[in-house]
Amino acid sequence: MMDKVVPYWRTAVSEVSSADVFIRGYSLGDLIGELPFSAACYLLIRGHLPSPGQTRMMEAVLCSVLDYSLRKPGTIAARYAVSGNPSMVAGIATAVLAVGEYTLAPDEAGRFIIDSLAETDAEKPLQESASRLVALLREQRRRIPGFGHPNFKFLDPRAQKLKEIARSQGVWGKAGAWYEAIHAAYTTAVNKPEMVINEVGMMAAILVDMGFTPPEMTGIALISSLPGVVAHISEELQSKVRIRVVPEETVEQPSVRRVLHADLERAGWKPSR
Repeated sequence: MMDKVVPYWRTAVSEVSSADVFIRGYSLGDLIGELPFSAACYLLIRGHLPSPGQTRMMEAVLCSVLDYSLRKPGTIAARYAVSGNPSMVAGIATAVLAVGEYTLAPDEAGRFIIDSLAETDAEKPLQESASRLVALLREQRRRIPGFGHPNFKFLDPRAQKLKEIARSQGVWGKAGAWYEAIHAAYTTAVNKPEMVINEVGMMAAILVDMGFTPPEMTGIALISSLPGVVAHISEELQSKVRIRVVPEETVEQPSVRRVLHADLERAGWKPSR
């Protein structure tokens, strides 16, 4: 009797037959032209069709971080890269690698919301639990991801728009309320009413309520940012500027000239013959 072969890969995302491609069991031919891109993203990642409200929310999220001009490290890095290697793929890869803790990625905020919400006492008012948590975080000198923005004070219009849509579409839930309670407690404790919940933090709170995992959140943010990245790379390629460098007037370079042989001797090297 032959041993049963254990599958090396296991996937339920899609299946390819000789006549069709099936996305989560649905014919791709049926999805094309019938399902909005936002709904198709939800279907692929979550594994089931979204409601109209969830689709509307996904559309909003996918428009929330389209671009941030030349103030985003990934965009600058991509344009520098393609000035030396004029390739769309090289530029996109460079922009993606710049995403992380301090730019674009909502996974840290999502993980913070999930973990802290799991530890709250359901018997206590939300604001009381939030105040206790903030006091502990301040004692430990830990930052709260998703708070603050270098440009927006008191209000991040992108974050507020996401919240409005989440509430109107029935997507706003306990995670969003909890995150706002923490924000209120923190800004009060540090006396910084101008500190906003930024768009990445709000995106994380909403996506937690929608059931996405933290890594999936960052994937969605990347999808949202890619049209802007493509536009910048295309603009850079059409500019015909090659080998961009940092302008000399923006760099401090103390002029130091050294005598190699004397320094080698002081470092213990034997004189060369």
